[in-house]
Amino acid sequence: MLPLLERDIEFGMRDGTVLRADIYRPDTQGPHPVLLQRTPYDKTSAQQVVYQHPSWYARHGYMVVVQDTRGRYRSDGIFEPYRHEASDTADTVEWTATLPGSNGHVGMYGFSYAGAVQLLGAANRPANLTCIAPAFTSGDFYENWTYTGGALNHAFVLSWVVQMLVVPDLAKAGELDEAGRLLAAQARLPELLRYRPANRLPALVESGAAPYLAEWLAHDSRDEYWQALGMHLDRITVPCLLVGGWYDTFLEGLLDSFAAITQSGKETRLVIGPWAHTPWSRRVGNVDFGDAAGGVVDIEQLAWFDHWLKGDGPAPRPVRIFVMGANHWREESSWPLPGTSTQEWYLHSRRGAQSVSGDGRLDLTPPAEESPDVYVAIPSRPVPSAGGTASSDPAVVPMGPASQAPVEVRNDVLVFTTAPFPEELEVVGTVWLVLYAATDGADCDWNCKLIDVAPDGSTQNLCDGVVRSRFRKSRAKPELLEPNAVHRYDIRVGSTAVTFAAGHRIRLHISSSDFPQYDVNPNTGAVAAAAGPFDLRLATQTVFHDSARPSCLRIPVTRSAGGGG
Repeated sequence: MLPLLERDIEFGMRDGTVLRADIYRPDTQGPHPVLLQRTPYDKTSAQQVVYQHPSWYARHGYMVVVQDTRGRYRSDGIFEPYRHEASDTADTVEWTATLPGSNGHVGMYGFSYAGAVQLLGAANRPANLTCIAPAFTSGDFYENWTYTGGALNHAFVLSWVVQMLVVPDLAKAGELDEAGRLLAAQARLPELLRYRPANRLPALVESGAAPYLAEWLAHDSRDEYWQALGMHLDRITVPCLLVGGWYDTFLEGLLDSFAAITQSGKETRLVIGPWAHTPWSRRVGNVDFGDAAGGVVDIEQLAWFDHWLKGDGPAPRPVRIFVMGANHWREESSWPLPGTSTQEWYLHSRRGAQSVSGDGRLDLTPPAEESPDVYVAIPSRPVPSAGGTASSDPAVVPMGPASQAPVEVRNDVLVFTTAPFPEELEVVGTVWLVLYAATDGADCDWNCKLIDVAPDGSTQNLCDGVVRSRFRKSRAKPELLEPNAVHRYDIRVGSTAVTFAAGHRIRLHISSSDFPQYDVNPNTGAVAAAAGPFDLRLATQTVFHDSARPSCLRIPVTRSAGGGG
């Protein structure tokens, strides 16, 4: 039977702003625990793009409340991303606990922005909040959300604002002409992403919509603006289930959040599958990860809520991860995994590592005297994104695993590859690149990518990272470079879990752009979002790998190709 449904139930926040929610009630005798989702993406959909419909949870004995966040769809007020969510969430939790049929125990779920509102609200410690389940989200709105390594998460941020936020807001305000123009502009998303300067994007400037985007672009360092939006994860006291994907935009932020909450001694569980931001199915990009990869999250959530809200079932183990390649799940006691060792794979080349046609290689032997690799970064001709973690329109920015063949033929991409592994190698954890490099300008980007190479030569990206040179020491205090000075960069390539079968190889790409996943550095030291099409500078890039400057890839290994571990 279908649950009882009540639409547009009103509740006033502490400042009097009225928000509206839909309530799904079980058809069985209560009282029942409550599951609350607060979303900016229309409560009617209830994020069913990834979750089971609320009626499914109601059939399992939960009252489900789905609320439009402030200023969105049926709720009153003005939408200002992040600013009111902590107090609004706390107020809504306490309200749902008093609803007729509620037993006073409230859990929360939701992904992306709807995951972040849980972390913000939980830090306010509402008395009736019992547990949360934030998915595909982060505890930091600056690093690994708006920016990564100082570079703008370009495709995600611009497409999110244009597609998900601005058009509904304009339509709600009755500005249908402007909404229509912006809706038409969505069909030209590649053109929008290439527009310079990004902070003068006509589609938004002409409508006067989304003033917060201009603020995000202007504040490209972690300054007081971002500090005021801090989540205070150390204040979270309720059990927390964190769910993510190896190809998700927010993976590194999710892992950092798990570490921070766990360090505070809270009950936590981490579940990571082989997924991109959406959908969470067995097939991601051009790879089918098998039956085990699909239909997981709702089952995990139900077990979590049953344990904490109903007292049913044992407490789950802290970590469950999907190992790609082997395509199976592992239950673990912690993250990083116990017993993990780090292998250092050094960069080498003789003739040069430019493109897949070069002779760049990775091995375990530190370099002696070798000549550096040199290439020219051309901002007007950036290296195109091929797969990755950009949460955007997949027709514009393919997400997840993808062939790297179109990228690695370029001479502005350095390619370093291991020999084929004689036995399987299991890599689980966060990969880092220690890079000794120089540029002839005041600023540049260093992009890197970890790749699996199959025996037939086909390639699949696993994770990627970037650092904008002026943010190499601090995200809060950028520091321009002295031209041609050599610096050491410690770049977070990203986290993964993969088994390299015998005969497979690991490959590393180094370049100075990955567009449109990240914005393109003008190489002048100026804020990238303010750079026009004629404000770009070519940069000569030098990557060192010698005894004094031994660039290397640091790989977390849980089972080595020699059979150890």
